[in-house]
Amino acid sequence: MTFALMMLLACLIDLAIGWPDGLYRRVGHPVTWLGRAVAFMERRWNRGGRAARLGLGALTVILVVGGALLLGFAMQSLLPQGWPGVAIGAVLAWPLVALRSMQDHVRAVELPLVQGDLSTARHAVSMIVGRDVSQADDAAISRAALESLAENSADGIVAPVFWGVVAGLPGILAYKAINTLDSMIGHRNERYEAFGKVAARLDDVANLIPARLTGLFFALVGGRPLRALRIMWHDARAHRSPNAGWPEAAMAASLDVRLSGPRQYGATVTQEPWLHGDGAEAKPASLTQGLILYRRMLALMLAVLALIGGIIYA
Repeated sequence: MTFALMMLLACLIDLAIGWPDGLYRRVGHPVTWLGRAVAFMERRWNRGGRAARLGLGALTVILVVGGALLLGFAMQSLLPQGWPGVAIGAVLAWPLVALRSMQDHVRAVELPLVQGDLSTARHAVSMIVGRDVSQADDAAISRAALESLAENSADGIVAPVFWGVVAGLPGILAYKAINTLDSMIGHRNERYEAFGKVAARLDDVANLIPARLTGLFFALVGGRPLRALRIMWHDARAHRSPNAGWPEAAMAASLDVRLSGPRQYGATVTQEPWLHGDGAEAKPASLTQGLILYRRMLALMLAVLALIGGIIYA
């Protein structure tokens, strides 16, 4: 079986129908199932001293990721050969990519922002970022949404597709388990710093290639690829994350706006460096342009999948 064609078909299914609300109400979503398992273990095991939390956090990672791998291998072993296997595998992988929902979440910020409805835009952007946006102006809202669009393009779309192409259903299921663990327990605070350390470091490793690949995709479709690549290469390492800076810097350079910078989390203001600090201030129109760039990036990714799949299948 060619995993590239399987992932291409999974992406096309997601673009066509997303994950329908009716289906979500009836059965939930695989990521929410993973989340319940992680939450169950965290409630029972995230206690004691630092060494105990570190060890039990590592055990949580082994059980969740190991279980996802075993499930993936079991499902993949049952797939028939040829196109029927590709089609069934695509349906099984479809819930684990989020091309359409990513656009929908950012569009929910863009539409009221363009209309000047800051209250609705603030609420919408608060659903996709962790910082305090209660007093954010249109520039801060635009920056936050663009940064989320760039970073989540990497870990919500390119990364699961990449691991699906590399290792099929075991690859994409293991990646989603790793990413879910990181999003739930991989935080640098008193509660999770020790318990979630292994999850956070494993997520960094899993996203190492996909984040840079996402940045490359954004740079290539942005109109001035060499300039965007240069800025990405120079600025990405300044980001607090070892991975998020690559797609964010490429997005900033392609749109010629500055991203990152100071931000507020609760009562704390973090002095993050600017990405493409010479760029213009982001504005509502920048978010519209960012969504256009996102769709171009998806088109390039799908074309690459088709090319890889065609070469392997031939």
